[in-house]
Amino acid sequence: MSRLKEKYTNEIVSAMMKKFGYKNIMEVPKLDKIVVNMGVGEAKENAKILESAMKDMETITGQKAVVTRAKNSIANFKIREGMAIGCKVTLRGEKMYEFADRLINLALPRVRDFRGVNPNAFDGRGNYALGIKEQLIFPEIEYDKVDKVRGMDVIFVTTAKTDEEARELLTLFNMPFKK
Repeated sequence: MSRLKEKYTNEIVSAMMKKFGYKNIMEVPKLDKIVVNMGVGEAKENAKILESAMKDMETITGQKAVVTRAKNSIANFKIREGMAIGCKVTLRGEKMYEFADRLINLALPRVRDFRGVNPNAFDGRGNYALGIKEQLIFPEIEYDKVDKVRGMDVIFVTTAKTDEEARELLTLFNMPFKK
């Protein structure tokens, strides 16, 4: 069992029950899944770019990436319906906790001029979205083998009903929010 999951089961549950006054342990919000998404706009001209982006994402998450396709055509962007325009990975269970641990404790502190993540990026239903500008912050990515710096979106989906509960949950996971 990962360190973060052990911490969740013991310390976080008791702290959340104390703060929000839950009567039952099953009421306590938990991390449901983490979705990592990478939009690769240049993939419409060159399919090799998407392959390298998928390889990077698989290295970072430790799970096979899925190609995302355009839902509808947009003439201004030269995109047709069904074109491959990105990739994503949905992490659950053990891999989710391991990725969250690496993101919070290893990758985010390596960001240049890092002062914390935006505390207002909650969606109103207890989910948190985080944008990363470059994949180089992850220690698994070798700097010499990177063809292009790409960003990605990381979405933390929780079972929390409100943003306040989700913020407290992520704070207990050591998420470095700006003061």
